[in-house]
Amino acid sequence: MNAAKLQQVVRDNAAQERYEMQLDGGVAFVTYRRSPDAIVLLHAEVPRELEGRGLGSTLVRSVLEAVRANGEKIVPRCSFIAAYLRRHPEFADLLAD
Repeated sequence: MNAAKLQQVVRDNAAQERYEMQLDGGVAFVTYRRSPDAIVLLHAEVPRELEGRGLGSTLVRSVLEAVRANGEKIVPRCSFIAAYLRRHPEFADLLAD
């Protein structure tokens, strides 16, 4: 499944404060906390049995694209997301001041 297709299935589960992506074998997610100025991205997780397939990166890209589409900013507190942002400067505009 390509990233464009996955973008369609990443949803904001506001009740649990996380973005979710349904996968065969589980749910990948990014937990967050909303502040007045930004979304604080706290933790990204892919089911252990699905690790190593690039799904974490696809998840993070999809979340960042959703945040951009909503005109929001982020504060990355998750080391995986922070590393992803260092490798993908095209998302630098999403960082809150």
